[in-house]
Amino acid sequence: MTSYPGELLHMDTVGPARVASVSGKWYVLVVVDDFSRFSWVFFMESKDEAFGFVRDLVLRLRNESHKAMRAIRSDNGGEFRNSRFDNFCRDLGLEHQFSSPYTPPQNGVVECKNRTLVEMERMMLDKHRTPRRFWAEAVNTACYIANRIFLCFVLKKAGHLDKFESRCLDGIFLGYASRSRAFRVWILEAKQVVETCEISFDETMPCTTPAFELSGDDEEGTPIFEDEEGVVNDGDAGATAPAVQLLPLSTSSDDEGGPLPTASSSLPRQQAQARPDPPRTRGGDFRDCFISASPAGSPFTQDDWRHSPFFSHSAYVASFEPQDVSHALSDPNWVNAMHEELENFERNHVWDLVEPPPNCRPIGTKWVFKNKQGEDGMVVRNKVRLVAHGFCQKEGIDYEETFAPVARLEAIRILLAFAASKGFKLQQMDVKSAFLNGFIEEEVYVRQPPGFESAKFPDQVYKLRKALYGLKQAPRAWYAMLKSFLLKYGFVMGSVDKTLFLLSRGGDTLIIYVDDIIFGGSSHALVSSFAEQMSREFEMSLMGELQFFLGLQIKQGPEGTFVHQAKYTRDILKKFEMGDSKPMTTPMSINTALDADEDGEAVDQKEFRGMIGSLLYLTATRPDIQFAVCLCARYQASPRTSHRQAVKRIFRGFSDADHAGCRIDSKSTSGTCQLLGTSLVSWSSRKQASVSLSTTEAEYIAAASCCSQLLWMKATLSDFGLRFGKIPLLVDSTSAISVAKNPILHSRTKHIDVRFHFLRDHYEKGDIDLVHVASENQLADIFTKPLEFGAFVRLRGELGVTGWRCVDNALIKGEIESQWIGLIALLV
Repeated sequence: MTSYPGELLHMDTVGPARVASVSGKWYVLVVVDDFSRFSWVFFMESKDEAFGFVRDLVLRLRNESHKAMRAIRSDNGGEFRNSRFDNFCRDLGLEHQFSSPYTPPQNGVVECKNRTLVEMERMMLDKHRTPRRFWAEAVNTACYIANRIFLCFVLKKAGHLDKFESRCLDGIFLGYASRSRAFRVWILEAKQVVETCEISFDETMPCTTPAFELSGDDEEGTPIFEDEEGVVNDGDAGATAPAVQLLPLSTSSDDEGGPLPTASSSLPRQQAQARPDPPRTRGGDFRDCFISASPAGSPFTQDDWRHSPFFSHSAYVASFEPQDVSHALSDPNWVNAMHEELENFERNHVWDLVEPPPNCRPIGTKWVFKNKQGEDGMVVRNKVRLVAHGFCQKEGIDYEETFAPVARLEAIRILLAFAASKGFKLQQMDVKSAFLNGFIEEEVYVRQPPGFESAKFPDQVYKLRKALYGLKQAPRAWYAMLKSFLLKYGFVMGSVDKTLFLLSRGGDTLIIYVDDIIFGGSSHALVSSFAEQMSREFEMSLMGELQFFLGLQIKQGPEGTFVHQAKYTRDILKKFEMGDSKPMTTPMSINTALDADEDGEAVDQKEFRGMIGSLLYLTATRPDIQFAVCLCARYQASPRTSHRQAVKRIFRGFSDADHAGCRIDSKSTSGTCQLLGTSLVSWSSRKQASVSLSTTEAEYIAAASCCSQLLWMKATLSDFGLRFGKIPLLVDSTSAISVAKNPILHSRTKHIDVRFHFLRDHYEKGDIDLVHVASENQLADIFTKPLEFGAFVRLRGELGVTGWRCVDNALIKGEIESQWIGLIALLV
């Protein structure tokens, strides 16, 4: 418990926003005083600006308060947990308190304030459908309102205009100026943000006012950095300010109005004040003024907030997932989410309510409820989808074509490696309700949503204009829509991977993967331009740097890209109750000889298959367990106790072939891996389709399998502008190399399936070069057989699988027990 204002400050960052603000800000830093709950907001282009704002605020409060500041509290974000904050707090004698990892309620004071400000901002913008790029103005105003009681003042003023000149200009109220006694207003005619106190509000206008529209020029206004009175240094401001009386602006570039309140109104005093202090001058040209609309009266005290209905120590969302719509309708959080989903339908003009035509058999609909989790596993959003019963569709009537391409994991790894080699970071954006943007050609009718049937027209149905989640053609419709937009924008589609789109301009390259819209480029201007174009075409949010994709956690840094599945690993360990098991040094013992074990005790097939499936997805970043998992997967049809024990050990824990490695049918195992530079981007471990009569045959078949993957990679990389000569294929069998290089036909090779001889064909064409490698240096050995600890660790390290601690010791913080959790991609 604190006893006076300024004793403890809570702070947190919110963002990135869906779109940049009018001056290019993406993040907001929120600071809350523990005693009074007085708040400040600061707008930032990147999180690393947080330290400067906190430093200035702390120093200002220490100078203005007669009582010492004791501590600041934040989460473990990198913008707070760094050497600059450590040194600053040490120099001032401040205690820097951190919330426990993945425990937002411990920083609940500011988390609650975040939600309050965001919801107020959403209400301000949504009520009149104000463009999203004014979000910072709305947050700034929300903070100002939350810091004050509800009073209103009327300003009497005399006009100074000519007799026949118009007495007013139409404008949109944005908020309050932070460094002058003025309001911030968007002048519709001039498309200009101005600060003025000569303003009158029309409070008789109903709340159903149509949304105001901005032209394309508004979105692409030329930045203005003028010093004239009345012109805000706003990146989106347009022409010269209109002829209204304005107050001088400071030289601050904080276009959103900066932190509210200003320096002279820092913290509320414990004694009530009738009016704020007069403006003060610091230095020669820096004026700091109060807003003239500041109300009189005492601020909230600690006790006032304790009894306030808005007071809470933690941010809140519904933590349960309803099983049906009746349960969801009993919780206001889920009801709001359902209303938001239906509003998306209206905004996107997805359907029309019509009388059902004769012989119409409308498709049913269903609500699907899902809690969306962040990278740390915490529930961040209650997500609702209204989906169609696609299983009721009839081919040729309700749909024709359904195919839509999806990206391969190998393709994503190649993109990560390419970005690392070129020194740029990949970004990610999310199109809200993406499938609702795709037009459909078929005539499809659906029933009204359960729980939201029209009371006036209960028998009518919806005729779809656009795709609905659940429809078989929905992915194809969205892909066609996005593809059309990208091609119109100037992108070129990949010749092999149809989810890859590239744009080259003036030597710079922009790369897009349409799966979850991953993008990046060598030019920041080109990337920003693409993001702006997308935000104009679709309702989307820019999620910032790529960090989470299809269950993969990604950390991009100057040294390379680290891909891991730490959260997923914790989840499956918890699911199968293996979290407290004794750790093992290798995923499989060299003495393990798995076979059908027909005399062994049978185990639950469903559980065993669930364990195998979970581990198979973990191999996306753990190539070192690929062989062990694939070997155990061969026994899913009739699993025994010995097989489950082998799987449990896995939990604890170039081209090559293992001749006669399978104990059931003596088929060999092909193990291959492909590297781009020093980055491992593709690997496999699979049983060969036929029994090999010799080691030479097994190695030859494995080399052919590796060759096919190399050719796919070569074609894919050609779209990136990379060209290759002969690609070295390392094989540890001289006999297999001889068979590939020479048309030798004898008893050991004459029976080999002709399809595997395409290896020889591509060698003769010069696409590949077969190179011998000593068995002890064959990296693919890890994919074909169990290895002893020394060899296992050595090959794992050479493949690039390394511990998180080895990449960034600051990341671990005791949160992950297993050291080996991911794949690192480094290009030199």
